Amino acid sequence: MMNMAFPDRRTLNVLVTALLFAVILAIVYVARAVFVIFAFAILFAYLINPVVRFLQSHSLFFKNLKGPHIAEAYFALLILVGLIVYGLDPQIVPRVGRLIRDSPAMMENVYSGDIAVAVAHRNGWDEAQSLRAKAFLQQQKESIRALVESAKQFVSVAFGGILMIPILGLFFLSDGERLANGVIGLISTKETYAEAKALFADLDNMLRHYIRAKVILGVLSLVYCSAAMLFLGYPHALGLGLLSGVLEFVPVVGWITSLVTIGTVGMLTQSHWIWMAALLGLWRLIMDYGIAPRVMGHELEIHPLLAILTIMIGGAVGGIVGIYLSIPIVAALRVIWHRFFSPRGESTSGLPAI
Repeated sequence: MMNMAFPDRRTLNVLVTALLFAVILAIVYVARAVFVIFAFAILFAYLINPVVRFLQSHSLFFKNLKGPHIAEAYFALLILVGLIVYGLDPQIVPRVGRLIRDSPAMMENVYSGDIAVAVAHRNGWDEAQSLRAKAFLQQQKESIRALVESAKQFVSVAFGGILMIPILGLFFLSDGERLANGVIGLISTKETYAEAKALFADLDNMLRHYIRAKVILGVLSLVYCSAAMLFLGYPHALGLGLLSGVLEFVPVVGWITSLVTIGTVGMLTQSHWIWMAALLGLWRLIMDYGIAPRVMGHELEIHPLLAILTIMIGGAVGGIVGIYLSIPIVAALRVIWHRFFSPRGESTSGLPAI
């Protein structure tokens, strides 16, 4: 009988490495929602950090302390959000309160079909149309209830994630460098510490460029939408334009929310909402297939066609989150490639420092 040879040390190392890699992938997949929140928190910290550095460099007090200036930046962000909300509707807080208070009764009217009678009365429908609409709602009662419950769960999870992002971003802003050094020490040895630290510096520079590109796109949307609404005589043009600029940071859902909000305001105020919708549609085409790929490509040294392909693949694989994270992921892979696999063995991101 042949004796089975025990695997040598090299084979064991390969097997252990493959097993460890598989375990890490499994953990990332199971806890993907947590990793996504952390990724957005890191990007949020990169967005706020230039403001913190500006406040710190121009402050007369606490120049050696970062905490007070982080608090100032967060306070300025709250003021900005408040101005946007007030610019859209000064009475939005009591209206939202009434909507939350009256929503159970409203949903019962939907389930029973009574809302169809009220809508029919306001729009001049005949009795037959009203009864058909009411019967349809009654037949679809369970489906509507399930859809509402799913929407409630999604909103609660999304609100919790949105609330966690600035909280986690606070830690990255205050202790980001210490956290990065801790990760470098965890994944590197004494011989590879310098190489790992240089790689993190390249990734840090890349993320700064990515956030700068997003800010440029947001400012362009703000200027375009504000100018178009002022030209068409829209109410709250500057507030709606500021909302459009901020929502440019949110992929897909952001511009859809902006379009719906602007269109609704136009219809309620009898403004030229059809023309505005057409201008927003034109701007979306120009932005998605012209401006955004070129700005991202210039900042991250990625070809515009590759940027479009990356966004499309990211959307197909990961939905909205994939659209948002696809560009920085590809840019990070490019940095790693140049660091470890460049022809001359050089380790550079190729991006100028900012």
